[in-house]
Amino acid sequence: MDARAKTVPVIDTTLSASSASVPGLTTELTPQLSADPALARAAAAAPFRALDHAKEAFVAKFTSGLSPAALTLAFADWMIHLAAAPGKQMELAALSAHNVHGLARYAGQALVGGYPPALAEAAPGDSRFHGEAWQAEPFRLWQQAFLLTEQWWNTATREVPGTMRHHEDVVSFNVRQLLDVVAPSNFAGTNPEVMQRTASTLGANLWQGMHHALEDAQTKAQGQAAPGLAQFKVGVDVAATPGKVVFRNHLIELIQYSPSTGKVYAEPILIVPAWIMKYYILDLTPHNSMIAYLVAQGYTVFCISWRNVGAEDRDLSLEDYRQQGVMAALDVVGRIVPRQKIHAAGYCLGGTLLSIAAAAMAGTGDDRLGSITLLAAQTDFTEPGELQLFIDDSEVYFLESMMWSQGYLGADQMSGAFQLLQSNDLIWSRLVHDYLLGERTPMNDLMAWNSDSTRMPYRMHAEYLRQLFLNNDLASGRYKVAGRPLSLRNITAPMFVVGTERDHIAPWQSVYKIHALTDTEIMFVLTSGGHNAGIVSEPGHAHRQFRIKHAAAEDLRIGAEEWSAAQTPEAGSWWLQWTAWLAARSNKKRVAPPHLGLPEVDPATLVDAPGSYIFQH
Repeated sequence: MDARAKTVPVIDTTLSASSASVPGLTTELTPQLSADPALARAAAAAPFRALDHAKEAFVAKFTSGLSPAALTLAFADWMIHLAAAPGKQMELAALSAHNVHGLARYAGQALVGGYPPALAEAAPGDSRFHGEAWQAEPFRLWQQAFLLTEQWWNTATREVPGTMRHHEDVVSFNVRQLLDVVAPSNFAGTNPEVMQRTASTLGANLWQGMHHALEDAQTKAQGQAAPGLAQFKVGVDVAATPGKVVFRNHLIELIQYSPSTGKVYAEPILIVPAWIMKYYILDLTPHNSMIAYLVAQGYTVFCISWRNVGAEDRDLSLEDYRQQGVMAALDVVGRIVPRQKIHAAGYCLGGTLLSIAAAAMAGTGDDRLGSITLLAAQTDFTEPGELQLFIDDSEVYFLESMMWSQGYLGADQMSGAFQLLQSNDLIWSRLVHDYLLGERTPMNDLMAWNSDSTRMPYRMHAEYLRQLFLNNDLASGRYKVAGRPLSLRNITAPMFVVGTERDHIAPWQSVYKIHALTDTEIMFVLTSGGHNAGIVSEPGHAHRQFRIKHAAAEDLRIGAEEWSAAQTPEAGSWWLQWTAWLAARSNKKRVAPPHLGLPEVDPATLVDAPGSYIFQH
């Protein structure tokens, strides 16, 4: 932990969390439980359920958190229905014969020095075979054979009559992962680019690659930082925007950033980041820090830094995150900047939580929010993208068992799934680059942030997965706060909503569904990039573009694809559009910066940003 966090006092209103119940195999019935037959039966069954959880948690140690039962069920569904579909079988047999004949004809033409037309093209985004070296034989033949095999398996795992769509997705995904393992680009003897490098360096690249592999294995075994991380020190190189921690409870530290302009907008901005990773994705190095950019535009910015929970926090709920996170922060911001509307912005899970908080506030007449910005945040989970491959009832129970045994879900237990979603970019291209070509992938601030993992408490994450992801309670009007179901339609504050084109976590079409769930005005932006890089899209960033369109509250809503087709891409950063939109909904008269911290507290006694929670591991 940073020394500053230990020596400088802050306001401390520690959350009295629910007492952590340690999992066990015995339960004593109280008279109250005995009087209620349902509770008595549940209590009597608890030891048996504990045994089930313990078994699942043990299996999870060997499967990287992926449920064998869910995988088995998906493959069984697919194979049973494929075996019962003679038409599909004949289709696959015909396709095999067509591919074999095509490859034989291709090989014959190539043998006599011809350059036959390609039989298959790589999928969009697959750049493994784009290099010039891959256009020479026999490498072109090998890549064509591989691509045809990919296409055959894609046909085999899709549109099998009677198979559940989710199971088809799971089977297709897993087959694709197995094929990626044996792709000719992954082996020194079948990758022409590696062969050329080996010849030109007399094998030095392979020796260097072996050194990289051993270094990585040692680093992982000893729990050390990855090579290159030292150049991105938290609080110095990243998360370095000046500010103070103005409030702390058991769950959050609230940071207020120091002004960099003589006058500021009267309305402050509160940022609610996701708790799945550290908040400083929005405060990376100074040139691409969203927080530093907002401060430079004359905004008083507050940001939540979530506590990295431990086993003792197993009973923290999603409601605790709302009350002790968003609502506690709003209360403090309101005391520091009184009588002003607050522009609230939420990123990823933080945006989902902000939507819940905003709907709850609207339902009780709390009108403190001047606007709501949602950054790659879903409110409807019916189409959550490729992440749904890992989320069904079986997998959720498996994850619950993992969290039951240790009290939280560690980021390392999720990282494998996220990497598999983009295995070519995050696994195999790195293997080729670092171990076969012998070149280290250069570390950058985004990669450094991505390696700074966090944990999520058992109860909260289980509630999120079941209520929001599986049951879609928020969009369906079933999600309750204080016993009352929420309605997003009660929100009247204007919204600025951002989706990213290549988002595997929160697909932009899913983010776009906020149009169908609210009746307020929405400015929707579709920006280039993925879940992280599309949000970190500072002015001056090369090759960035976006589409943008305003929808008034009374406008007819249209579908996502129709919306996209109607908008012309604009070059540059969407940040400029966002700050202009905020300015239009703020008082035009600038004011002196507010007091740094609560009025009764001397700013000199406050902890410097980025605080202490960010250093918890």
